[in-house]
Amino acid sequence: MLTFNEKLAIIESFPELERKNVSLGRVNFQFPNSISDKKNIVYHLHPNGNGFVYAGKTGNYETDEKGLVNIRDFSADQLRAVLKSAIQGLSPIEKTASEEAIIGDSSEERWIDGEDNQLILLNENESWNIYFGLNLDASFDTYGEAEAFLQEEGFTRK
Repeated sequence: MLTFNEKLAIIESFPELERKNVSLGRVNFQFPNSISDKKNIVYHLHPNGNGFVYAGKTGNYETDEKGLVNIRDFSADQLRAVLKSAIQGLSPIEKTASEEAIIGDSSEERWIDGEDNQLILLNENESWNIYFGLNLDASFDTYGEAEAFLQEEGFTRK
């Protein structure tokens, strides 16, 4: 198990995070550029080594109802990975010109597989459409059907 100071050093190595001291020696780290109202990435890192990282958007960790994963027993590599994943999940996405043509002002979800293939899920005209680049890959009547398809194909929410 990493000590408080070791965890602190790893977290502070991410320049996009801002430290906020809270009560009882605990520390939060916020991501001010978050695309959601969720700003706290690290929540209540305690001097005893316990703490939480927001991993709700990643889909890769077992989280509580608030999307937090306990990092008490994380290794250095695990901590770096969850922080990187959390930051990516809450970062604004740069769209290519072709993606902008498809997405426009719609709200999209990005899904990725183990080989870094990326699909875009959009709600268009009462259908849930999955795009690979400019190509329409699949279309579903409900979000649940689209989500099940993506999971069966080995994709996770980015």
